Amino acid sequence: MQRYIKKILSSPVYDVAIETSLDHAPILSRRCKNKVYFKREDQQPVFSFKLRGAYNKMHNLMQTGDCNGVISASAGNHAQGVALSARYLGLPATIVMPETTPSIKVDAVKELGATAVLVGDSFEEAYAHSLVLQKEQGLHYIHPFDDEDTIAGQGTIAMEICRQINEDIEAIFVPVGGGGLIAGIAVYIKYLWPHVKIIGVEPDNANAMALSLKAGKRIILDEVGLFADGVAVKQVGKLPFELCQKYVDDVVLVSSDEICAALKDIFDDTRSLTEPAGALAAAGLKKYLAENQITDKKFVVINSGANINFDRLRHVAERAELGEKREVLLSATIPEEKGSFKQFCGLLGKTPITEFNYRYSDSHVAQVFVGLKVNNTSVDGAVIIQALRDKKYHVTDMSDNEMAKLHVRYMVGGNGDGLSDERIFRFQFPERPLALQSFLDKVGQNWNISLFHYRNHGADFGRVLVGIQIPESDRVAFKNFIDGLNFPYWEETDNPIYSDFLQ
Repeated sequence: MQRYIKKILSSPVYDVAIETSLDHAPILSRRCKNKVYFKREDQQPVFSFKLRGAYNKMHNLMQTGDCNGVISASAGNHAQGVALSARYLGLPATIVMPETTPSIKVDAVKELGATAVLVGDSFEEAYAHSLVLQKEQGLHYIHPFDDEDTIAGQGTIAMEICRQINEDIEAIFVPVGGGGLIAGIAVYIKYLWPHVKIIGVEPDNANAMALSLKAGKRIILDEVGLFADGVAVKQVGKLPFELCQKYVDDVVLVSSDEICAALKDIFDDTRSLTEPAGALAAAGLKKYLAENQITDKKFVVINSGANINFDRLRHVAERAELGEKREVLLSATIPEEKGSFKQFCGLLGKTPITEFNYRYSDSHVAQVFVGLKVNNTSVDGAVIIQALRDKKYHVTDMSDNEMAKLHVRYMVGGNGDGLSDERIFRFQFPERPLALQSFLDKVGQNWNISLFHYRNHGADFGRVLVGIQIPESDRVAFKNFIDGLNFPYWEETDNPIYSDFLQ
């Protein structure tokens, strides 16, 4: 411990890194009924804490006078830390990265002047290749977590926390990949504040540290989940593991949906976007507090990085409400008859509908896919499901069904047989409470709805695609009716996409 404390206190990381802020998170604090602070490592020049450890190691190498170039393997954030440090120190740098690394991280490494080599699907494959290149080219290896100087560099975060907060905190939540970050923070905090708990957080499909601590030895995972790519390692480091055995109090495991929910929580408080690994600690905090029913305490959460590809935000937004248990997905069977949509939606009351998918299958029953926005303090999903079942509807909760969440919700449909009088329309209506119910009140009275798709996109206007069976004798009456709705609409019956996929 003494050796690490000396290394942390003498670390020159501020040549390139900054002292990041410790921000109170008022919205999350109110929801959790505790006082929560975010340690904002997303504010670093490379948007991640990894700069600290990389520079500390490389600076100390330079002091020996025997360093003509460096090499490392990284899933992305450490790579940028090495690249920026190398540029500052005037060293050539080669970074071996998994081919699965988000392009934003690969491009950033190149922009900083380092050479990026993409190999394999995991950190372990990239690491193995980097060792080959190291021997071939005679370079110094900068390990992302299994090195004393790297660990000490990350430990400077704890040094800042101790300076920045004058309140008695209960615990610090730290994301865990290879273990360098939590090891550096733990050794410093336990030296000064031994009563403060250090709690690691891992994805439930990349839980090498939790399994290793339980087994008393380092475990190698057969495979790791890549959603939180910044912590996707199959085995934790030898040095971090030794420190974690001594100084880490607990490890919490969280799902991808819970990470998405935490990413949204951080955005709500800071208006900043973290990467999945960066939101890991916040997800762990929420789960830990809920499971242990803790209130009125003070906690610090490490927001470790913000290198997220923009196109991943679509997935995060889709899964955040499910991860927060604020959306439920249901499959329901309703009668195939006029007015059945209206009656079904009427039973939902004022519960906001986030999604409604349906395609005609036969003349007896209709299968609908429904998303509902719920709030566990007032409207509980289980209560809604039971109310529907009490009315003799067959309902299945799909909120935890990965196939439903990833695929089926986008595939509900098919070719409607026996619908020669079907016509297709797109409608737009103001998005407000009960707007969908009002739309169905007006449209579903006189004609049978044979196709329906609605998804709340968070915009000012709701958009629906509707198939309606209109006999030839009703064409004029329907035209007069639809014009009188005062909703913008477009007929899509002649759209080739309709004939290809739905007709």
